[in-house]
Amino acid sequence: MTGKRDLRTLLHGMRPELNPGRYVFTAVPGGEAPAGVTPVVTVAEREGLTLVVPEGQAVASGLEFHFVAGWITLRVHSALDAVGLTAAVSLALTDAGISCNVVAGFHHDHLFVPHARAAEAVRVLEALAAESGHGFRPDDT
Repeated sequence: MTGKRDLRTLLHGMRPELNPGRYVFTAVPGGEAPAGVTPVVTVAEREGLTLVVPEGQAVASGLEFHFVAGWITLRVHSALDAVGLTAAVSLALTDAGISCNVVAGFHHDHLFVPHARAAEAVRVLEALAAESGHGFRPDDT
């Protein structure tokens, strides 16, 4: 199944879902996560391997972190070359004063927002989806 590209379709159908738990960004030298750590995201950088992991795993492994996030998945299947979804989502969260780190997966986009404001971020995104659907008909895709 190919991902959707139409911005209005993406926004209207994004269905933000807050995953349970607290997640942190950390980095380790080399190219492997420590034993007992199961990252939900990895990014290889010159400075080391960035990991997004459940907070409890980071604490148990003695990994340093400074940002505790809630993880929101946009359930719409967006094409990797779709234009505007990240910008629209970022703008809505910016207007609400909520920081956001975006990670694109093959099927979905994932947002990491301050854990204390994660439920609020979902409400902001649900409002954006509803606003984007005003006058929308499924055959508009």
